[in-house]
Amino acid sequence: MRWIILLPALQLLLTSINALTIRVPNKVSVIQETVSVLVPLRNEAHNVFALIESLKNQRSLSNVEYIFLDDNSEDESFELLIQSTSGLANFHVIKGLELPSGWIGKTWALQQLLEASSGEIIVSIDADVRIQSDAISRSITLLNASALDFISPYPRQIAKTLGERLIQPLLQWSWMSTLILTLAERTSFSSMAVANGQFFIVRRRALKAANEFRAVSSAVLDDVYLARQLISTGSRGVVVNGGDIAECRMYSSWREIEAGYGKSLHYAFGSKLATLFVVAFLFITGIAPLVLALMGSIWGWIGFLLSVLSRMVSAIKSRANIFDAIFHPVSMALLIYLIFYSYLMRGEITWKGRQV
Repeated sequence: MRWIILLPALQLLLTSINALTIRVPNKVSVIQETVSVLVPLRNEAHNVFALIESLKNQRSLSNVEYIFLDDNSEDESFELLIQSTSGLANFHVIKGLELPSGWIGKTWALQQLLEASSGEIIVSIDADVRIQSDAISRSITLLNASALDFISPYPRQIAKTLGERLIQPLLQWSWMSTLILTLAERTSFSSMAVANGQFFIVRRRALKAANEFRAVSSAVLDDVYLARQLISTGSRGVVVNGGDIAECRMYSSWREIEAGYGKSLHYAFGSKLATLFVVAFLFITGIAPLVLALMGSIWGWIGFLLSVLSRMVSAIKSRANIFDAIFHPVSMALLIYLIFYSYLMRGEITWKGRQV
């Protein structure tokens, strides 16, 4: 049974390496390049005021414009945007066009926003993300200092309900435990791309070379696919630790978690065979060690401990609750459930009032 510790040990090693080497946007400088901050919104009335407050306090940006697109919201998002940006000279609100065939809502909104913008550096932010007053400056400072074409500052994931606490920390842990980021940012292999569209920064010239958001027009996992497209067209970039400068609460209930992961997980692994491989990997590394441990295997206990330590290292780096790592096997079981749920519910899930 000694073999059961091999993969958890590798995960702990990779997580530890990334925790020590991941880039962090910790320096501020006055940004001289023109910057366009793009924010797509659909049915986000509950986020508008806090979002605007977060953005209007940004500093150390010499020339910045903020453009918001209301994507045919069914609530008061547009009216609240107009109200909350009144008197702010560099804040602009536009009404989105109807969704054309072959596009999903977010990528169509981002393409329209891009065409309405003029900045050399494009910053896209989701409506539920809150950033510190120097977050954009620090991120662009890191982009320039690293000589990269794009970066994705990974926000701290706010998790309050039990379902959130069991699932949301897996977002960062999943890539921290499976690849080395310092290699990923240098690679020309698009399969190693990692990104989070909640907060994404890219040079306009790199985005143009990648055919802008047209390249990912129908991609539900638009952030990862955009990063892959950027890499395949010669750009270099990587995910960075944005836990100190940004935070996001993606979901607030298990029902939202099911819908959110349900719409995307069946796209995540490329094929059904690859999905079965991932499910087996999750079971072997996250559930089997505890099963063997409860059957009396010391190697099972060691494997379980290694998995928990890997989660704890990730939690410390991402400012998550380290004690939730103890329930790692439960998290793995729920993630496997969400993967199968995503396949079973294809074409039946609605998101922001649209079927995906």
